[in-house]
Amino acid sequence: MPGTPREGNSAARKNNKKKAHCITSSGAGGLFFDMENTGQLRELQRHAPLARANGPVRLRAGRWRLSAGTVSSPDASHVPVLLKPAVDALLTDPSGSYLDGTFGRGGHSREILGRLGPAGRLLALDRDPDAISSGQALTAGDSRLTLRRAAFADVASQAGDFVPLSGILLDLGVSSPQLDRAERGFSFMADGPLDMRMDPDSGVSAAEWLAASSEADIAAALKRWGEERFARRIARAIKNRAAPLTRTGELAELVAGCVPRAEPGKHPATRTFQAIRIAVNAELEQLEQALEASVDLLAPGGRLVIISFHSLEDRLVKRFIRRQGAAPGNRRLPPAAAGPGPRLEAVGKPQRADEEECRANPRARSAIMRVAVRTAQGAAS
Repeated sequence: MPGTPREGNSAARKNNKKKAHCITSSGAGGLFFDMENTGQLRELQRHAPLARANGPVRLRAGRWRLSAGTVSSPDASHVPVLLKPAVDALLTDPSGSYLDGTFGRGGHSREILGRLGPAGRLLALDRDPDAISSGQALTAGDSRLTLRRAAFADVASQAGDFVPLSGILLDLGVSSPQLDRAERGFSFMADGPLDMRMDPDSGVSAAEWLAASSEADIAAALKRWGEERFARRIARAIKNRAAPLTRTGELAELVAGCVPRAEPGKHPATRTFQAIRIAVNAELEQLEQALEASVDLLAPGGRLVIISFHSLEDRLVKRFIRRQGAAPGNRRLPPAAAGPGPRLEAVGKPQRADEEECRANPRARSAIMRVAVRTAQGAAS
């Protein structure tokens, strides 16, 4: 990729200065970003201290484009979204058994352990080996925690000795360390291998998936899982490229060239990266499996707490809770003859992060939390 930001004409540069502030540092080389708007600028400002460790940083108005360098911070802290509201909704019995199906860097698990009594137990799962490594010290220091490397879709086989569960928590977002480490290939904000696998030891990488998929299949995935308006144009550009895509920077630049108008506050490649990540990790299929299994694992009164980060996930969760809350059978028959009653009941309204949390953690803006409680109908015992 070019080593210097794209230059526009003087009028364009003048207009761009009205849209975003300019942060520059002198010196050759380093990390260069062109910014679309002030929202994207604020997001990248969080990375500036880390990036400066690798060389000079320039954030300037104009088209968002990664020109050179990477941002990589294995030790970057991950702030869980809706931390206290989620655990408030989840934990009803300090002596109960709970499941954190998305351990990440342990933020929710630490909060749960802080509220559990001596007899309480917590099973935490994650398919990311880095997450498991980061949790070893916490596991060694608290016998109430059991940490296992597994996908939350496998909850039924993993939770056997913890059933019945008093609560299940799933935070469906990609963790900050996954996004911030360029070598994991999740982010268009830093150039790295085009991987995107939650479990780097299984499945195919994003680069391999794109190389093996047809133009029609790629377009369908971008449309279905990214709700990308320019899916066909992007898919055609991917397959017509002289060499296969292998880097996140290459994909981000290609997509930026295909999208004539970026959404306010979003990089043009946001939807494409989301769709490919969902495809590579079978994220929606994994969520469906976990939801179906969760109902049978919860004790009466047990809570199911799900934090989603895009409309596809939230729609799936909302419909699942609604379906489990509807009494099966013939609605025209009297209650006694209509069959068993609902297995889940929605608790309150969907909750979003407040303004203060969104200011502190921009990734909280898209989060939405839904809570359901297990009824006594056919519950685990």
